[in-house]
Amino acid sequence: MTKSKFYIIVFLLVSAISFGQHTIETKIDSTKIRIGAQVNLTLKTTVDSKAKVQFPEAKNFGALEVLESYPVDTVKNDAQYELVKRYGLTQFDSGRYVVPKLQVLINNKPFFTDSLLVEVTNIKVDTLKQKMYDIKPIIEVKAPPAAIWWYILALLILGAIGYGIFLLLKKRKEKKEAEIFKTPIEKATTLLTSLESKELWQHGEVKTYYSELTDIARNYIEEAIEIPAMESTTSELIVALRAAAVKKKMTLTQETLESLEKVLKQADLVKFAKSKPIDFEIADDSNRIGKVIVTLDKSIPKPTEEELLQDVRNEELRLKKEKEKQRKRTIRLAVLGSVVAIAAVFGYFVATKGFTSVKDTLLMNSSKSLLESQWIKSEYGIPSVIVATPKVLKRIDNKILPKETFATIKEMQQFAYGTLMDKFSITVFTASYKQEGEINLNTTLEGNLKLWEKQGAQNILVKQEEYKTPEGIEGLKAYGTMSVLNPETKKSHRAFYELLLFKQDKGLQQITVIHEEGDNYADQITKRILNSVEFKKVNP
Repeated sequence: MTKSKFYIIVFLLVSAISFGQHTIETKIDSTKIRIGAQVNLTLKTTVDSKAKVQFPEAKNFGALEVLESYPVDTVKNDAQYELVKRYGLTQFDSGRYVVPKLQVLINNKPFFTDSLLVEVTNIKVDTLKQKMYDIKPIIEVKAPPAAIWWYILALLILGAIGYGIFLLLKKRKEKKEAEIFKTPIEKATTLLTSLESKELWQHGEVKTYYSELTDIARNYIEEAIEIPAMESTTSELIVALRAAAVKKKMTLTQETLESLEKVLKQADLVKFAKSKPIDFEIADDSNRIGKVIVTLDKSIPKPTEEELLQDVRNEELRLKKEKEKQRKRTIRLAVLGSVVAIAAVFGYFVATKGFTSVKDTLLMNSSKSLLESQWIKSEYGIPSVIVATPKVLKRIDNKILPKETFATIKEMQQFAYGTLMDKFSITVFTASYKQEGEINLNTTLEGNLKLWEKQGAQNILVKQEEYKTPEGIEGLKAYGTMSVLNPETKKSHRAFYELLLFKQDKGLQQITVIHEEGDNYADQITKRILNSVEFKKVNP
């Protein structure tokens, strides 16, 4: 083999390989974008007419999100086709991102695009040109006036009533129509006569005329022959009629079907193609429909006695089902009206009293019930304490005081509502001592804390301050929080307490309120109780 022949063979092989290969051209309209901006990626390849090309489809190309994948554009170039595929990409974080190599399948063989670099930058804010402002204060949004909720309630109720009236009138109309027209043919002929008396096409309303004319025919076919004529196209209706004629053994001629089809197609042209038939054509179509309906009715075989009996049974069953359906519809309407009314009333009270208050009322919050109950103002113990409370305090025996304390007390009385374990409790304690002596209120306070600890209180935090009643009687006020462990359930809750201590001559007076921490209603009760405290000043 000579050198020249060898080079020719190599050239032909290289050419064949080159023509058998495909290249993917990759372009991007910008290599630098702002956060959230779109960059367009374009892939282009040239193939023959028989080649199958599949471009990549994904939600993300690398770290870049695919906003939109556009349809492939095809450009014919002689015997080859140029296919162009575009993608809209973006990224919502600044940085440098790589569009990776993407796989394109050409005749099920993979080819890869070039990788590209895209830089995503932040939006710069020039504080020298753009003034900086303080954060605006919170703006209070006023609730809509209470009256508007009454209007909404009234509209909802009227809407429900209107819907009920609509259903009732519709039902009556259907019932009345059923009573007037005993048979489908009677209904159809009556409606045709009524249509002609309107003289619609004579006054230029051709489209309305044909619409009503064909509806009468379709309604008759649907009721008498029992096929879905109203929702069928003209072609579907003719096919269904042929099938029904065979099934029901109707003596139906081809001429009758062709006559009906001609009128229906004419109506389709009038309604959808704005066709305008001349007067004699309209009159002919009207006559054709009348004859077709009469012919169809005559072609329907008369039912046997057994079929008539079955029809009666079917009608009774239908009426029974209709009655049940009406009953369920009435119940649904009543439920709907009730829900609308309850929702409107709920919305009104939420707007006027607030959601929390309404929720607590519905859930019968015990603290709220106490706050809104009939309060009682009573006098307790010696030296007496006058205090207003939501419930009458009951006398209880105090058996947990130390023996040495009992030895010094002449007379002691304790009245309470609830206990330390409850979510709310009130205690009034009074004592008169046998001997005169200095009563130390701080020591008495410490004694109370120790008693609470014995009953299950833990982590008691105490704050105290001097206290003076409006009558000028001086005392000590202590308040704080503690954890109360229930020995039976082994569950604990956080409680807040306030305690007032007073001493008069040989007497001690103490008022204590304890409630669950964070209970706003209980806070209001506590303030009201402590503000109501009165003493009869003991003369020295």
